[in-house]
Amino acid sequence: MTSFRGPTATDVPDAINISESDGRLVISFADNRLVADLLGEYDANLAIIEDRLGVEAVARGNMITLSGTDASCAAAKTVLEALYKRLAAGETIGQGEVEGVLRHSGAEQPAGTKRRRNKADEKSESADQDGATAIEQIRTRQRLITARTPKQSSYLRELRDKELIFATGPAGTGKTYLAVAYAAACLERGETERLILSRPAVEAGERLGFLPGDMRDKVDPYLRPLYDALYDVLPPERVERGLESGIIEIAPLAFMRGRTLSRAIVILDEAQNCSAMQMKMFLTRLGDSSKMVVTGDPTQIDLPAGQKSGLKEAIKLLEGIEGIAHIAFTKIDVVRRALVAKIVEAYERA
Repeated sequence: MTSFRGPTATDVPDAINISESDGRLVISFADNRLVADLLGEYDANLAIIEDRLGVEAVARGNMITLSGTDASCAAAKTVLEALYKRLAAGETIGQGEVEGVLRHSGAEQPAGTKRRRNKADEKSESADQDGATAIEQIRTRQRLITARTPKQSSYLRELRDKELIFATGPAGTGKTYLAVAYAAACLERGETERLILSRPAVEAGERLGFLPGDMRDKVDPYLRPLYDALYDVLPPERVERGLESGIIEIAPLAFMRGRTLSRAIVILDEAQNCSAMQMKMFLTRLGDSSKMVVTGDPTQIDLPAGQKSGLKEAIKLLEGIEGIAHIAFTKIDVVRRALVAKIVEAYERA
């Protein structure tokens, strides 16, 4: 895993910046082909920067002219240079990458999340700002994955440095996807021998009834989100070979009982649906040279009425122990469509 350091003007030798006395800032780039990718189709990337930072941006040839306050123009300049540098390094950028650099810059709030902030949100945002210049990345054979929020970058650093990581927060924050991507990258680099993905087999508010087929056919519907993440970060043939050989294992939580999981990265998804006893059972499976990642959303518990989730209890009991980290994502970290952030916000208001 590599880190992407927030750029300065000297980091981008192909960008020539010219300040003008009338309050406009002109940025000139050397490679017209990269500028086309920087702007996006129909200047869509530029439009996002204008909307988020409150600047007016006009592109002509290889030059972009920025108009607005000194602070907003400076922020837009930093974002444009960061994106140009990534293009020059051979990366591709789209709306997600533009949003990611904007969030790491600390100059704006994600779309759909403008609201009255409480003290917990302010504390979380302040903590994220401290490391806002370091954008973490994961490279797998299939793709390069870049953190899109400061909290995601913090998450990737904890995945690298800690042995047990709890990640909680709403849907769309990348809790499971980034954990799977990190584990897949470690597997490809030979830093771990096995990848084990697990979920509790709990129905989400509906009864599925009898499911035909063998054991795998019966449990696969519960584990499909893990397959989706895995196929997105690894070539399909690599996934199939791994599943056949046992190097990659996807199994319900109940299958973990009695095992010691050594030399592996083990991910437990939807952990809010574990009972206290199940959580204790899972955490005590940790073996030599292994790492565990536990993800869940405490607001979406599907356990039977009266049964407490073991996720909150485990986080509280293990707080402060060396080698254990807890990353708490919030609605400002939702990286799916802006509409998803608005949906999360609406449910929280209700």
